[in-house]
Amino acid sequence: MNGLYTSRRGYKSKCLLCGLEANYVSEALGVCPTCVRERFEEARPYLATAHAKIRGRYGLPSKPPRASNGVECRDCGNLCKIPPSGRGFCGVVENSGGQLVRRFGTPERGLLTWYYDPLPTNCVPADFCAGSGGAGYPNWCRTPRGDIGYYNLSIFMGSCTYSCVYCQNYGYHELTVSGTPTISAAQLAEKADERVGCACYFGGDPSSQMPFVIASAKMMREVAEHEKRILRVCLETNLSMSRESLEDFTALSLNSGGGVKADLKCWSSEILYALSGIEHRWAYENFRWLAKQHSRRPEVPLARASTLLVPGYIDDEEIRSLASFIADLDPTIPYSLLAFHPLFHMEDMPFTKKEDAERFLKICHEEGLERVRIGNPWLLV
Repeated sequence: MNGLYTSRRGYKSKCLLCGLEANYVSEALGVCPTCVRERFEEARPYLATAHAKIRGRYGLPSKPPRASNGVECRDCGNLCKIPPSGRGFCGVVENSGGQLVRRFGTPERGLLTWYYDPLPTNCVPADFCAGSGGAGYPNWCRTPRGDIGYYNLSIFMGSCTYSCVYCQNYGYHELTVSGTPTISAAQLAEKADERVGCACYFGGDPSSQMPFVIASAKMMREVAEHEKRILRVCLETNLSMSRESLEDFTALSLNSGGGVKADLKCWSSEILYALSGIEHRWAYENFRWLAKQHSRRPEVPLARASTLLVPGYIDDEEIRSLASFIADLDPTIPYSLLAFHPLFHMEDMPFTKKEDAERFLKICHEEGLERVRIGNPWLLV
């Protein structure tokens, strides 16, 4: 392992494979980071059991369904084959009588909550955006310091295409289960009035409800263009949506001065499965496409990325691989390293150490990235 991690709880868990006791071993997963990487096939049953237990509490499929008599949904990288009367991994798409039916995420019915967040706000790429950082003034924001005195319409989507054991916004599960509150795309668009400088979709994850996201964003933009006022539309996402949906939203974001921030969980497929229950790499292929659009509007970065520094599981190797991946695509893409806050089923884990975050920052610079920052530095220990 790279470095030692100090937990504020002083708790140590034991790896069920190698017997290692350390505070960076997740009790929920039951397997240490080294065994996940080096003994993955042995670790898989423990990881699968952990994800099934967590998702079972919400009545959600333990893994993306692959029913032989199922109907395939191609709205995200999970490519669920949903059995009759069953639901997809996201919990919002069903197989009803052999037809795919979206319970939520249509232009008529989005599952979400929303609120007004004063600008400048603490969104992940704030240092590089127009609304909070002043990038692209005067074309894309109202003052050199951003849209001071205006609001970000924050849109929290109530479903997700991943299943992260450390989810920092795990409250979305309650929305998925309850099916409330809902709102139409037209109703949400009305909230983006003259007080609003930007609208940001996050969650949960927007990738699970892209038909609604795109429809509402289009309506917001049409009104803003008619009134000749600035209104950026942004996305914070695991980037697992279909390429068509990504292209549609990116066009809206590009023309508005907004951006698409990809939450790149890690690099290795083994750690991705351990942390998020996912075994596909659509996010990385989508990011390759997104990076090609980045140079079309250099004054305000279009493509953005971040990684949550989960102690032990996100180490030097993961960060170097991610940084190299991004730098090879475009070294000017902003990348935020986010300090980890123990939540959800990783409450027993330690906070990220300052010395580790700083070392990761150095690695990113070594790999050629030009715009790297440590996010949430007040959480570092």
